[in-house]
Amino acid sequence: MTIDRRKFVQTLGGSAALAAAGIRPAFAQAAEFQLKWANNIPVTHPSTIRVKEAADKIKAETKGRVDIQVFPNNQLGGDTDMLSQVRSGAIDFFPLSGLILQTLVPLAGINGVAFAFKDYATVWSAMDGDLGAFIREANAKAGLFTFDKCLDNGYRQITSSTKPIVTPADLNGFKIRVPVSPLWTSLFKAFGASPASINFSEVYSALQTKVVEGQENPLSIIQIAKLYEVQKYCSLTGHMWDGQWVLANGKMWAGLPKDLQAIIAKNVGEAVVKQREDMARLNDTVEADLKAKGLIFNSPDKVPFRATLTKAGFYEEWKAKFGPEAWAKLEQYSGKLA
Repeated sequence: MTIDRRKFVQTLGGSAALAAAGIRPAFAQAAEFQLKWANNIPVTHPSTIRVKEAADKIKAETKGRVDIQVFPNNQLGGDTDMLSQVRSGAIDFFPLSGLILQTLVPLAGINGVAFAFKDYATVWSAMDGDLGAFIREANAKAGLFTFDKCLDNGYRQITSSTKPIVTPADLNGFKIRVPVSPLWTSLFKAFGASPASINFSEVYSALQTKVVEGQENPLSIIQIAKLYEVQKYCSLTGHMWDGQWVLANGKMWAGLPKDLQAIIAKNVGEAVVKQREDMARLNDTVEADLKAKGLIFNSPDKVPFRATLTKAGFYEEWKAKFGPEAWAKLEQYSGKLA
C-alpha cells in the first residue's frame, strides 16, 4: 500500500499543533458536566450498586457529556455534613432520609411518624402519591431538587447488646442511638428511653465502646454494616418505615440543559425502581442470615407500643408540628393516628 508522505507529515504536524494548544480529540475530552453523587450507604448495598449502574448509563446516553462520580459509605462526610455540602454545591446528588432532612425541611420527616404505614403497598401509595408530592414541594423551597421516587431503606427494627425489647417498658432508660433528627429523638423519649443523636458513620464505634446499648435500623443495614458483631438481640418492632429522597443541588439542576435533565431523571428513576425490587428480595433472606450470625430475634406485639405513644401525646405533638394540611395527607394513607 502506497502512503502519501506529504499528507502523512501534514497529519502528524496537525496533531502536534492540537496537542500543543491543549485541544484533544472529541472522544478524549473531559465531561462537560462532572458531578458528584455521595451517600452514607456501604458499597455492597443495592442503593450504591444501582446508582453506579445509572451513572454508567447516563455517561453513555449523554455521549460522555455527563460524568457522575459516586462516593459511597460516608466518604465525603456524615449525613449532616453532606447535606450542607449539597446545599453549597460541593456535592451535586445526595440520597437522604426524610427524617434527617427534617433538620432543614421540617415537613420531610412526616413519613417517619411511628406505625403510620402498615405495609409496603401503603408506603409506595403515599410516597409516590400526594404525600410525596407535598414533601418535594417543601424541599424545593429550601433550594433542593428532589427526584420523583425515593429509595427504600426499610422498616426499622431495634437491636441491643443488653436485652431484647419485648414491651414498651423495656425501653425505659434504654440508651439508644438515633439519627440526627427531631422526630426520632421525640419518638424514643416518648417511650422513656435515652436517645443519643449520632451520625451513621459513627454508629459501629458507639455500639462497640458501649456509648449506647442499642440502635434501630432496617435489617439490611444491620447486615451490611455488620452491626450484629456488636449487638446480641434484634426486636422486630417495625416502628417506622424509612426511605431516602434523592436530592440535588437546586442551582446545579436548573443549570443543566433540559435534554441532560431528562436522561439523568430517567436513569435515576429506573435505578430507584430496581433498588426497591432488590430490597424486597433482600428482606426475604436477611433475617435468616442474621440469625445464622448469632443475632437473637423476637417479635413484640406492636399494639402496646402505639398505645404508649398515644398516651404520651406523641401523635398530637407531631400533628401540631406538621400542621393540619400535611397531617391530613398522611392520614389519607395511614388512617386515623391522632
